[in-house]
Amino acid sequence: MNFKTIFKSLKNKDMLKRILIVFGLLIVYRFLAHIPVPLGEAATFQEAIHNILQKSDFGSFLNLVSGGGFTSFSILMIGISPYITASIVVQLVTKAIPRLEELSQDGETGRRKISQWTRILAVPLAIIQSVAYVFILYQTTLASNTSVAYTPTTADWILSITAIVAGSMILMWFGELITEQGIGNGISTIIIASIIAQLPSTLAGLGSALFDTSAGELSIFGWFNLPVNPTYFWLILGFAIAILIVIYFLVKINEAQRVITVNYAKRVHGNSTYGGIKSILPLKLVAAGVVPVIFATAFLSLPALVGQLIQTFNPGNEFGATLLTLFTAPSADNFATLYPNGITAQWFLYPALYFILVVLFTYFYTSIIFNTNEIADNLQKQGGFIEGVRPGNQTAEYLGKTINRLNLFGALALGLIAMLPFITDYLFIILVGYPIGLSISGTGLLIIVTVALENLRQVNSRALMVTYDEYK
Repeated sequence: MNFKTIFKSLKNKDMLKRILIVFGLLIVYRFLAHIPVPLGEAATFQEAIHNILQKSDFGSFLNLVSGGGFTSFSILMIGISPYITASIVVQLVTKAIPRLEELSQDGETGRRKISQWTRILAVPLAIIQSVAYVFILYQTTLASNTSVAYTPTTADWILSITAIVAGSMILMWFGELITEQGIGNGISTIIIASIIAQLPSTLAGLGSALFDTSAGELSIFGWFNLPVNPTYFWLILGFAIAILIVIYFLVKINEAQRVITVNYAKRVHGNSTYGGIKSILPLKLVAAGVVPVIFATAFLSLPALVGQLIQTFNPGNEFGATLLTLFTAPSADNFATLYPNGITAQWFLYPALYFILVVLFTYFYTSIIFNTNEIADNLQKQGGFIEGVRPGNQTAEYLGKTINRLNLFGALALGLIAMLPFITDYLFIILVGYPIGLSISGTGLLIIVTVALENLRQVNSRALMVTYDEYK
């Protein structure tokens, strides 16, 4: 990455204009995240959302990708999750239906059609998701005997759902506008901006804990005292060092790849000879990215969501209570409620299931996006072969074995990354007796690292284009 070239490119008006457009769209997005849904008192629904976040890991993830729009009950409360879901569904269907797979390989025209279908599918998904969340929130406020400002009419329901769907579609449009600027993927950029938007509240919580001197002050070699809590000072310092180490390994894991050398046979066409060259086929260690974590989170959140619905409509139901107890992600918010007598064996159930599902979904999703038979056929058609391996079926088998070996380490690494919040919470339970909410979000860090590296590559490429004349 040539940062000197990137800084030089800022003198170019077109490059500067593109960057300013991206920042402008992100600023507008953050303003939209504070516009409340026109349905009753926002504070009432925010309290209901807080209760849901304590019982659903998926709600926490949704709040993460919506930049806090979920907790503030804003028109961006569902964020771009409908578009993400639509993209995953279209990807799966494209691989399952040969005709759609052929269309996806039909150059720019095919990709535009599939992108258009993804946008169209995102609309009904946004409507369904908006209706479901607003209805659950409203029922939660009624079940908790919380007084709402008024009983919503049909027109109020339609207006609120329309506002939420419109917010999601505007966010999807912003993502496409950012992508058109050519300095990063728009949807990914919005996600990373959403995650970063949570930092001020996190830092505020850390600051209040750090400067709480009720338990004493930090003594520096007995010379003077710093007005900070000594326990939290060392915990936060260790936490900061751990984040730097995790980011380092995330970069290494994200960039790690197995390079396979591909030879091309010589071809004679008239008086000219073609081929006889070598190329490389890079196989990423974690080809599936963060998708397996999303799948695992959604899969484990479904039983908890069902249990919560049962408890909302039938309080005291044992089956609903059991689902909530078994499939609620342990956190600082619910630790005192779920484990009044301290940590038990049940605490490890959710993290263990989470780890297993992340590993399984890594294998599953990689098998979908990495078709070894297709790659082997393309190499054979182009006259390419791997040294010591026959073209065709043997090449497909060789690639399959190689990707499976990579998946073994990659899936375990991705599982450990997803487990970081539970690992850090467990360490705090051992050290101070309870989790303090100061956990490393492995998923958030993985998204930040992946998107930041990809955006830097695109910025660097465009910077090379606009400064090309200087290097002639």
